[in-house]
Amino acid sequence: MYVHVPPLEIEARSLAIIDAEVGEPRPFAGDEWVVARRMIHTTADFDLLSHIRFHPLAISAGKAALLAGADIVTDTRMALSGIPVRRLEPLRCAVRCLIDDAAVAKRAKSEGVTRAWAAVDEVMAHGGADIFVIGNAPTALYRLLDWMERGARPPKLIVGMPVGFVNAAESKELLLAQDAIPYITIAGRKGGSSLAASVVNALLKLAREKSGV
Repeated sequence: MYVHVPPLEIEARSLAIIDAEVGEPRPFAGDEWVVARRMIHTTADFDLLSHIRFHPLAISAGKAALLAGADIVTDTRMALSGIPVRRLEPLRCAVRCLIDDAAVAKRAKSEGVTRAWAAVDEVMAHGGADIFVIGNAPTALYRLLDWMERGARPPKLIVGMPVGFVNAAESKELLLAQDAIPYITIAGRKGGSSLAASVVNALLKLAREKSGV
């Protein structure tokens, strides 16, 4: 039976339901719970709580980058669309996606690699980014970590959540195997652009609360 809920109450009620169903003790605390709960809100998948992984400095590094006006790069236009400009502007942050860039398409074709791989090369060749948001392509995460191994300027945070059956879990295992760069990821095959975007939106909310804007 449909129950009418005023639009402004839907989100708050949803988060309250998540809190109640997870109960105490929660698997994450403080700001980590804020981010994890947003991921559950996005997917209605409580199983994620067993797979979410936070680097110890992920939350603080992410908030600091956003408060400093982060340059954010996504691997898909879907993730790009999931991070609204209205949430970025108060902190003077910007988000971009190079997957449809002409230079990226040319590089991918000539080198026989995916556009996601080529897009990482294009970003890194021009100075990198503060936050990488990878919600779809394992090749993007592999290539980014390869750049890091070769001494490139690291991002402040990697939101690494490629999804699928080919190299997705393996790429995230490589991310988890390093501890030099803060990350938020999901172990295993699960992931997706909407999940990756939800993490950034949660961090933006936390950063704005801290800054008072």
